Amino acid sequence: QMEARQAEEQVQNDQTLVATNAEAIFNDGFSWVGGNPDGDVTVVEFLDYRCGYCRKAHGEVEELIASDGNIRLIVKEFPILGEASTASSRFAIATKLVAGDEAYKAVHDALITFSGEPSAAALGRLADGLGLDSDAILAKMDSEEVSREIDETRALAQRLQIRGTPTFVMGEQLVRGYVPLDAMQRVVSDERG
Repeated sequence: QMEARQAEEQVQNDQTLVATNAEAIFNDGFSWVGGNPDGDVTVVEFLDYRCGYCRKAHGEVEELIASDGNIRLIVKEFPILGEASTASSRFAIATKLVAGDEAYKAVHDALITFSGEPSAAALGRLADGLGLDSDAILAKMDSEEVSREIDETRALAQRLQIRGTPTFVMGEQLVRGYVPLDAMQRVVSDERG
């Protein structure tokens, strides 16, 4: 009974955190927005490209968005697993700034399955392979603008007490950790009432 009460308190606390930080979660002005931009439920994913569970969740998130058609998806770059994670996120954000949202999505999808070290040479080849201007993107990676996005997302994650990836905000619910597709569909359904 005590565990159930603690779980309920955690849910209440999480809902308060989401409500308090809603503007930064849903409208930060820089995070990539995909799916249906006018969707009735917004799913926000805090992810790290080197995280095994983020990689596992990627296909299921894609399936959720594609099969539903009425979900707005926001990706929060939250590199927490070291230098390789940070380099990958910097590269993704730099791509968005240099080449736009479509290029970001292509790079995002490539990085989530990328198994090598994200060295400048490897990232350059990845960009070239996607027909992007690798020199411009690599030059942008260490910019103040890229650092600010990562810093703001880290500060938001701290306020939300997020310590791991993936973490999702689905409507008003904070969902910590990997969730299979059927569970995501249930949460979205709950959010629709």
